[in-house]
Amino acid sequence: MSIPPNIVLILADNLGWGELGCYGGGVLRGAPTPRIDALAAEGLKCLNFNVESDCVPTRSALMTGRHPIRTGAMQSIPAGLPQGLIPWEVTLGDLMKKQGYATACYGKWHLGDRPGRLPHDRGFDDWYGIPRTSNESMFTSTPGYDSDVVPLPYVMEGQAGKAARELHVYDLEARRKIDGELTDRTIAFMREQAAKKTPFFAYVPLTQLHFPTLPHHDFAGRTKAGDFADSMVEMDHRVGQMLDAIAELGIADDTLFIFGSDNGPEFRRPWRGTAGPWTGTYHTAMEGSLRVPFIFRWPGRIAAGGATNEIIHIVDLYTTLAGIAGAQVPADRPIDGVDQLDFLLGKRATSNREGFVYFIKDELRAAKWRNWKMHVVWEVEPNDGPIHLESPRIFNLLQDPKEETDVGTEHNWVRGPIRRMILDFQNSLKANPPIPSGSPDGFTPKPKS
Repeated sequence: MSIPPNIVLILADNLGWGELGCYGGGVLRGAPTPRIDALAAEGLKCLNFNVESDCVPTRSALMTGRHPIRTGAMQSIPAGLPQGLIPWEVTLGDLMKKQGYATACYGKWHLGDRPGRLPHDRGFDDWYGIPRTSNESMFTSTPGYDSDVVPLPYVMEGQAGKAARELHVYDLEARRKIDGELTDRTIAFMREQAAKKTPFFAYVPLTQLHFPTLPHHDFAGRTKAGDFADSMVEMDHRVGQMLDAIAELGIADDTLFIFGSDNGPEFRRPWRGTAGPWTGTYHTAMEGSLRVPFIFRWPGRIAAGGATNEIIHIVDLYTTLAGIAGAQVPADRPIDGVDQLDFLLGKRATSNREGFVYFIKDELRAAKWRNWKMHVVWEVEPNDGPIHLESPRIFNLLQDPKEETDVGTEHNWVRGPIRRMILDFQNSLKANPPIPSGSPDGFTPKPKS
């Protein structure tokens, strides 16, 4: 490709597989999603797109192409401490910027909240959003909250080469307004770059539907089905605003537009979501945690109206988008992502991966291979207490999408290829020891000699 395409990557927060109309939800959930449904009809709808266990690990996998067990970005660490990605990691923003892209991150980062680890320090020219997560918006409304012990959460902005600024407290009112602000910033960024004819990468990690799931005032009461449904309708509208801006700028054919979710649905009530036909929520190894909605639209390149049950993993976006931009992924560390461009473009019939391993924090929980799933630790609901299985449970996901019937005895052969995949990954961890969670900025991993 002589002129690299623009890339817009919208990542919803805790949007379950079963929420959108095009995935069986929508009106059924009291919240029509016509704009995202139309987006799916214009591109490729993924039915087997897989992510990590929760917000931090999924975002680290996206930004590095590496499973979070490698990067140490497996969970949140208290504010101000070394959390997220160490500076040694090469982010997707770094790769894009090196290829001449204008880069922006508008939304929830959750990969570091101190100088040197914020988006504008990690490959993004411009950033506006929150460094950590949306539930912090509840702090100031909580009786007994002490800002001397836990710092106030702020909406922030930063430009590359400059210190970030704290703009205003991220409270419940700010939580309602922020996705509208993220959308406005994204549209302004796209207009500016289109006028300059500069290829751009806009990473837009929205805050909906993370708890507290509160809609903008313009959408409050819209569905008469509650805050959750109103927030879904707002999210659909925000995606539509960005799509409309791309159409108005006349750059749709030159823009790869991606919409997806970082995790399976929220498990906490009253904000609990749904994974549709799959069992479970995020923070587990059930399919309801792993599988999320993901849609790719690239007019004239990706065929419209397609749907696929081929396995794709969030780490694959790193390698695939790097290839589209003409960037080389780092060769001095294990990269777990594989290039899926030929599959997305219809040049090959199957995904470029057959399976993957799945950790929660530093514990191997399960592995998927073809249409099979093997659990070595069993936990259907978060906080139920994981059961470490003496004999792994195996499920055929085509015949048993809810993972109810263990077929490990009659299909014992499946253990072989899955065990080999697990062993290969474990050997890779031995050769390239994981970065300890909470490592300081100067930490440099060294492979074992």
